[in-house]
Amino acid sequence: GVAVELVYRNGVLESGSTRGDGYVGELITPNIKTIRYIPLQLKKPDELPIPDLLEVRGEVYMDQDDFNKLNAGRMDLELLLFANPRNASAGSLRQLDSKITAARPLKMFAYGLGRTDGLNIRSQAEVIKVLKRFGFPVNPLVRYRISVNEVIEFYREVDEIRKDLPYEIDGIVIKVDRFDYHDKLGATSRSPRWAVAIKFKALQETTLVNDISVQVGRTGALTPVAYLEPVNVGGVTVSRASLHNEDEVRKKDVRIGDTVLVQRAGDVIPEVVKVIITERNGSERVFRMPENCPVCGEGVIRLDGESATRCVNNACPAQLKGNIEHFASKAAFDIDGLGEKLIDQMVEKGLLNSVADIFCLDADTLAGLERMGKKSAENLVNAIEQSKKVRFSRFIYALGIRNVGEYIAKLLAQRYDSVENLSRATAEELSVIEGIGPVVAQSIAAYFSRGKNLRIIESLKRSGIEIGSEKAPERGAGGLAGKTFVLTGSLSSMTRKEAGEQIEAAGGKVTGSVSARTDYLVAGESPGSKLDQARRHGVEIIGEDRLKQLLSEA
Repeated sequence: GVAVELVYRNGVLESGSTRGDGYVGELITPNIKTIRYIPLQLKKPDELPIPDLLEVRGEVYMDQDDFNKLNAGRMDLELLLFANPRNASAGSLRQLDSKITAARPLKMFAYGLGRTDGLNIRSQAEVIKVLKRFGFPVNPLVRYRISVNEVIEFYREVDEIRKDLPYEIDGIVIKVDRFDYHDKLGATSRSPRWAVAIKFKALQETTLVNDISVQVGRTGALTPVAYLEPVNVGGVTVSRASLHNEDEVRKKDVRIGDTVLVQRAGDVIPEVVKVIITERNGSERVFRMPENCPVCGEGVIRLDGESATRCVNNACPAQLKGNIEHFASKAAFDIDGLGEKLIDQMVEKGLLNSVADIFCLDADTLAGLERMGKKSAENLVNAIEQSKKVRFSRFIYALGIRNVGEYIAKLLAQRYDSVENLSRATAEELSVIEGIGPVVAQSIAAYFSRGKNLRIIESLKRSGIEIGSEKAPERGAGGLAGKTFVLTGSLSSMTRKEAGEQIEAAGGKVTGSVSARTDYLVAGESPGSKLDQARRHGVEIIGEDRLKQLLSEA
């Protein structure tokens, strides 16, 4: 399914969005309002007040039978079929025309709350019961306050019945019930310590390997891909699977013509599990990695200590296409409308020779491309223009530096205030940053040591790109340096996230749980259990006005 967040004010649905990465999602209010399983107005239960503000979290999904009917209708109309119910749900929620969303068989299960004003809820069990009373559908399989042994038994029970459920699932989620325990357990940078997802064993089927070919990625890596006789695995037709690299092919001894066992890892990504050796008849052919790049014809190389074979030609069209696609992706410059097929066309026609050329495109040139009319061309040019204001972490990620994902990009953006300063950092300096090891540090330094990369960055800056700094204050700098804050309740003039950003910009630290080391608890309206914890630990409790004063002084 697709995770969504709904905002109700005084009992009326005000807005809806996807949860995205947990920080930024897409606003899809008109589409959310067409899903009949989502109440436009909360029910008024007895002895339970309608809160001034209620944030509800849930999962929008599509039943398997409804999905099959949707695809059958699309087949009749000769439209592209959806790969699986999740893709169909995501595509339906992102429609520009809400009438299309309304015609799709979407459903929702609510499972959690965000901010609330006027409710005092102390456990996950209470959340589910309150959601039901307000009129939200909740999953009937939920179990409350069960022991570890009962959890194991529940896992086995659901694994047994999941093939008979009307919708697809790939595991169960276990949560600690009491919210005061959530505060004590805290969270890592990626996930809470009070919840864990346990996946089911992947569904498997056998099929034939019709061929093995090689694809070239944006870093020049050559990836063997098995082209399979199409087979249905857990409701999804699988026709190809990555074999990752030459070592993986040798390890599993996958040959063209083999009968293999395939599964969808996490019920999503197709993979070859093993070869059924007993099915071999002698006609199978051994795969060999090519000596030249299949795209540009240049030589390939495999460095010591690496599993990947790479094309040595930095100007290889496959690498260029991959770099541009990465640059325009949602986590980078987020250029809506600049997709794979359009990029292929522009590279092949010589319109794009680097990512910097994106910002030289004009509507007249674009309108002359296949499947691009005047309006589509104007929309893309507008999207490119809007993308010019970009956070520094997104800019770093967009560059496509090897081993630098979104998390590392954020670490770099917080340490350096400009791309110039980052480009001058040595591998030794970079490896001192917590979370960056020597291999990643060397990749970053190597990227900025190449003149071609520096010239592309200069071209991007000349195109009018505005890079927003995210540099965190040096330790000991800022008026709130050395002070630790915890936020609870709702603030009137800013969100808790905005308050946290201002505190960190002033040198302070924001944590999710109260301890004896906490300096201030900022208590807004309807504070939770953290207020009692702060009193027990003797932490100074301040309101929003006092926080503003501290920020002003800092």
